[in-house]
Amino acid sequence: MILVTGGLGFIGSHTVRALLDLGEDCVLVQRRAAAVPADLADGRVAVERVDVTDLAALLDVGTRHRITGIVHLAGSMPWPPGGDQPVEATRAALGGLLNIVEAARAWGVPRVGVASTIGVYAGVPGDGPLSEDLPLPLSSPHVIPRFKKIGELLTEHLSEATGVEVIDYRISGIWGPGEPHGALFFAAPELIHAAARGTEPDLSALHGPAHAEDALDLCYVKDCGRAIALLQTATKLNHRTYNVASGRATSNADLIAAIKQVVPDAKVDLPTGGTGRRTWLDITRLQEDTGYRPEYDTERAVADYLAWLRAGNER
Repeated sequence: MILVTGGLGFIGSHTVRALLDLGEDCVLVQRRAAAVPADLADGRVAVERVDVTDLAALLDVGTRHRITGIVHLAGSMPWPPGGDQPVEATRAALGGLLNIVEAARAWGVPRVGVASTIGVYAGVPGDGPLSEDLPLPLSSPHVIPRFKKIGELLTEHLSEATGVEVIDYRISGIWGPGEPHGALFFAAPELIHAAARGTEPDLSALHGPAHAEDALDLCYVKDCGRAIALLQTATKLNHRTYNVASGRATSNADLIAAIKQVVPDAKVDLPTGGTGRRTWLDITRLQEDTGYRPEYDTERAVADYLAWLRAGNER
């Protein structure tokens, strides 16, 4: 049984579905009480209300379930970052990650996967593919990549010290059904929602103006969940860090063109004037070690997401 922290969240729920498709049962660890969603209620998913910062409560899960793997997708950073107890928030964030590895050692779990982010590459110069062995800047402009870098260093040490195989997932720009943030990090989710609503997109939450040329490695969440599931269940992995991504750069212009194939009168055009920089994550490692191939190109992802929203789903 695979324990998934954040298993009812955006990426987590799709990862759980992919694990089920691969024949694994799952136990989802959540801080708040929650029922098993209807689409997962087939007797192969259990939900445990546990805060991973409480080691005793976390270890107790292992008395009720035989845990054979862990996918740690819950945030391991102080959130919100501007809290009034930053030291305590940092201690709790890192303590939760330490507890996950401690639980894995106690249960004899051979492999733990931990969510990192494409944001660790911020500041790497140039265009083209970003591979896992690139040297990274030590500093980070945002709390999320900052703590993900800290987490990657910690998991490297813990993996060597404990003998537990700890794998870091550098996850790219994820979008699709269940996306909770809207246009917080990039424009794609709001462009889709605006097309589904028949309104103009509200991109005011972005850190800067969006342009047609702006490009990012956008990975559809169903592909992301499947990639993580494959990394968890692979017989052998040859690396500790993997890019989880589409392996291509998708610009806002690419996305808009795909939207207009489905909604020709969508009011989602953006001005030109962006940097035109195109970078993406190299997924060679992921492909070679798991056989992963993205199933959703931009057109298929747009059509699937719009169908999801038009069926009455809020996100």
